[in-house]
Amino acid sequence: MKSGRPSLLPAYFFALIGFLYLPIFVLFLFSINSNTSFSFPLQGFSLTWYQQLFDSAPVLRAARNSLFVAAGSSLAATALGTMVSILAIRFQFRFKGLLIALSVLPLIVPYIVLGVALLLLFSVFHIDRSLWTVGIAHTVVALPYVVLIVASRLAGFNENIEEAAMDLGADYPTTLRRIVLPTIFPAMVSAALTAFTVSFDEFALALFLAGTQPTFPVYLFSQLRFANRLPVMIALAVLLMIGTLTLVFAAERIRRK
Repeated sequence: MKSGRPSLLPAYFFALIGFLYLPIFVLFLFSINSNTSFSFPLQGFSLTWYQQLFDSAPVLRAARNSLFVAAGSSLAATALGTMVSILAIRFQFRFKGLLIALSVLPLIVPYIVLGVALLLLFSVFHIDRSLWTVGIAHTVVALPYVVLIVASRLAGFNENIEEAAMDLGADYPTTLRRIVLPTIFPAMVSAALTAFTVSFDEFALALFLAGTQPTFPVYLFSQLRFANRLPVMIALAVLLMIGTLTLVFAAERIRRK
């Protein structure tokens, strides 16, 4: 058997990186193009579209809505996901498998199906669509990410340390507060950032449940049919991608630590 790195692996890697990030780079070029025609060669460079973006009250309102929903749903998902992870990793009880299955089920169910189901559920209970209904939906879809990230950290954490703390007289709530939570805190922060990214970028559920208060992605989609607003929407999409990539890289760096 030959040793060494396959010769095609570097080419495959760079081709994959180009496929993923080249469209983002092209989108960035058109966002600073002074011409409204999206074709090469570029006519000049300008930050006009970004200026119009930040001068637009509807855009800022949609961004504020997404920040509100993402912050609330990420905190709720992190709290619930951490509790589920501790139960699943540290305790044995009936229906444990069912709890884990229900926790990760939103990863399997298509968002369109989940959006229709939640819309019908809220309609049955006469709950008006709003940012609160979007936040509930985003908490549900962000929960599996939190469970997987925190559970992986707990699985690698030596439970003998917890037993030693309890042997020294600490009850389990004290051990949880003084030992477990500080140890898994970086994983919780990483999970919260991931949940925030999932919520901020999510479109399908927000489209069904936002009502008259559109989130950032929903507003972006609604403006694509207006040709004169397309350059501004491209600038908006660039900022959205930059923010998403920044959060993803930050979450991964924190998780590795």
